[in-house]
Amino acid sequence: MALFENLSGKLQETIKKLRGQGRVTEKDVKEMMREIKLALLEADVNFKVVKDFINKVSERAVGQDVLESLTPGQQVVKIVHEELIELMGREQSKITFSPKPPSVYMMVGLQGAGKTTTTGKLAGLLRKQGKNPLLVACDIYRPAAIKQLQVVGDQLNIPVFSMGDKVNPVDIAKAAVEHAKSKQHDVVIIDTAGRLHINEELMEELHNIKDAVNPQEILLVVDAMTGQDAVNVAQSFNEKLGIDGTVLTKLDGDTRGGAALSVRAVTGKPIKFAATGEKLGDIEPFYPDRMASRILGMGDVLSLIEKAQESFDEKKALELEKKMRTMQFTLDDFLEQMQQVKKMGSLDQVLGMIPGLNPKALGNIDTEQNEKKMKHVEAIIKSMTKQERNDPSIINGSRRKRIAAGSGTSVQEVNKLLKDFEEMKKLFKMMNDMGKRASKGKGFGKGFGKFKMPF
Repeated sequence: MALFENLSGKLQETIKKLRGQGRVTEKDVKEMMREIKLALLEADVNFKVVKDFINKVSERAVGQDVLESLTPGQQVVKIVHEELIELMGREQSKITFSPKPPSVYMMVGLQGAGKTTTTGKLAGLLRKQGKNPLLVACDIYRPAAIKQLQVVGDQLNIPVFSMGDKVNPVDIAKAAVEHAKSKQHDVVIIDTAGRLHINEELMEELHNIKDAVNPQEILLVVDAMTGQDAVNVAQSFNEKLGIDGTVLTKLDGDTRGGAALSVRAVTGKPIKFAATGEKLGDIEPFYPDRMASRILGMGDVLSLIEKAQESFDEKKALELEKKMRTMQFTLDDFLEQMQQVKKMGSLDQVLGMIPGLNPKALGNIDTEQNEKKMKHVEAIIKSMTKQERNDPSIINGSRRKRIAAGSGTSVQEVNKLLKDFEEMKKLFKMMNDMGKRASKGKGFGKGFGKFKMPF
């Protein structure tokens, strides 16, 4: 996650110095707090939030039971982790539903925060939870705002309620709720107008919509890349309109991300969702504990498992396992596996969720380079005939030239893929044999040698 790249790197460096120390003095803790303070301020975290955070951590970290414990370094890290979780809201704050459907949600925020796209993303997420959402186009001012929501709705196959740009937004919102009742929509998500800055006219209109439809929740969409401005916007919207939670967008686009750490502390309102990319599926519930673990390089195994469960088809996985066991694994199967891994997100995102792995700190693993290689592998396999993918042994010299030309790669790259694929099949055979031997009580073989994935 690009959002916390710099902050994450700096905090991890600072923590690494302390973690292994058998003895930690008050001076060590003060030095660490100074470095954490600078890292947070550089990441654009609100100054008052930083001051409170440092005071809380320092107070707990210089206590006798910490400094005199067997693992003082680890104790301090634990305190930093716990206070980061506290700062972002302690526990996940779920969206609430009205006991009497439909549940109405107002999406508010400034122009350019990604409100319309986020409205669609949220509808897609709620539909996965078994809801039947209706999107409502109430932004009648921004050119093409209605059209944009309709395009998003079409892509997700979710209906959009619109009355054009000549009808008052309050009337549109009221009519939409009546329409939802008649068509059995249990969720109504209203895309409201934004402005380039907060003004009385905007707030009055939002108040009128709020009074007319009595929303279950008002969600403020905040662009995490706007730094301190995001915090000021959140504060103003909360004071003038009253919000129930925030959705942070563009978490993949900035290296500072201090807004994410400040918004909750300044408004007292929870971050409910985080939009992590441009695709319509790139939105997830916000978990303070998981985010704190990611920032400190402790990984996020739960999110990784959830992403894998969403992306991987269980039936296909069982079929694949059988193919591996019986040595019928083809290049088609390999391509399918690669595509399922890609569904989980970029290599950077996936690696960032593995405990102890900071993708940027892995100098020897160039994730960008690896993603490029994956694209090449995909192109090479797609340039083969069905017969070639099922039986690579028939791929002679002239076929290799044709495949290289068709995939825009070189014959050497085609050769390397075929060689690595054969190595991979040997590995499966070896693992299968080892399993059989182990079940007969004969122990294991000689290990895996120099096996590498074919990308």
